[in-house]
Amino acid sequence: MIEIIEKIEGEAKLNFSFVNQRIDFVDIEFFSSRGIEQILKGKDALDALVINPRVCGICGHAHLITTVKALEDCYEEIEISPKAQIIRELTLNFELIQNHFKWFYLTIYPLLGLKQDLQKAIKPAQAMGKAIASLAGQYPHNSYSIPGGVTSKVLSTDLIKVEAYLDEVSKMCESTLIDMEMDKFISKLSVKTIFNQEGDLADILRLIKKNNLQHVGKSFDRFLVAGESSCFKSGRSLKTNRAATLNHKYIKEYENPTSYAKDVMYRDKYYEVGPLSRAMVNKTPLIKDSHRHFSDSIISRILSRVYEIPYLLSHSKNLLKQIDLAQPSYIKPDQDMEDIKASGLGVVEAARGSLIHSVSIDKGKIEDYQIITPTQWNLSNGTREMPGISQKAMMGLEDKKIAELAFKSFDVCSVCTTQ
Repeated sequence: MIEIIEKIEGEAKLNFSFVNQRIDFVDIEFFSSRGIEQILKGKDALDALVINPRVCGICGHAHLITTVKALEDCYEEIEISPKAQIIRELTLNFELIQNHFKWFYLTIYPLLGLKQDLQKAIKPAQAMGKAIASLAGQYPHNSYSIPGGVTSKVLSTDLIKVEAYLDEVSKMCESTLIDMEMDKFISKLSVKTIFNQEGDLADILRLIKKNNLQHVGKSFDRFLVAGESSCFKSGRSLKTNRAATLNHKYIKEYENPTSYAKDVMYRDKYYEVGPLSRAMVNKTPLIKDSHRHFSDSIISRILSRVYEIPYLLSHSKNLLKQIDLAQPSYIKPDQDMEDIKASGLGVVEAARGSLIHSVSIDKGKIEDYQIITPTQWNLSNGTREMPGISQKAMMGLEDKKIAELAFKSFDVCSVCTTQ
């Protein structure tokens, strides 16, 4: 049985195999490629700052920040002011927040039989887009982050605007999504408390439990976070045990003969990336409690992603106060890009999970460029004997519509996956 999955970023084909009326295996196919990695070869290195934000219309800003980190890693020495670092982190946080709202109201709602709530998705997304533009000059597809810092000259009035946008979205979050003060929500609440709350999140969780779907979507209980910031720690978690520090050299891509998307593994094993992984590695009390009850199911996946909204809002407000406008936005590197022959690695946590860019430069020209996206991690197309993360989450289910819910709980993006 073949199912074309739409209402995602791009399209995917799921080839279902049933045995005794249960899904025995799902072959995942992405059947188009934009060829961004090939387009970049031979280009001036700094052209990547303009091309890569257009890899994806949803998380283009994450691609920009990852690109600049990869380019900066090619320099022998480079200095970034704390001001520029905070501004970069803030704009990336804002993109995550607006992604999370849209995923919850435009993807999860209709999958559970509810009407898409456009206003609850669009209003906070627009506010976060304006917040990014206040610091970066425009949104989407800006190229304001460059090796050495940022090009924008942020004024005190810009910070006031951003604070107002954060307050606006915080009120939307508290009044509809979680129906409580953000600080209380991100404190050490139990999942039972959330189920007994009002608000759209609690309604969704109760609906999942009512339909006996609370254990749907379980995978391998292996979590990985490759990026790091003041919000997130990098590392791995195997069920509830945080593993040793992550070593990026063990992250490998593998060609897939049935799909344009390459598989990604860490030490030859598939790992889940994304908000649930970040919460498990960070040992977030609420998500750990959810995991104790529901393991790595759709409930834990939904709860962990919504949890990041108030968490990132609160953290961003604190970061905003730390900006010293007297510091430089940009510090010119001592080396010219034309003199560089080196390789660099850039890693950030995007909305869907760990995003990795690697680049090789010779005399300012790109020799090779590779991109590993979160969807490649979560939707790697393994075998029956060794299935990928989302394949495992769908195997054993009886209904392909329920399988689609498990599949989309990873927030599928075939556009930036197919390079």
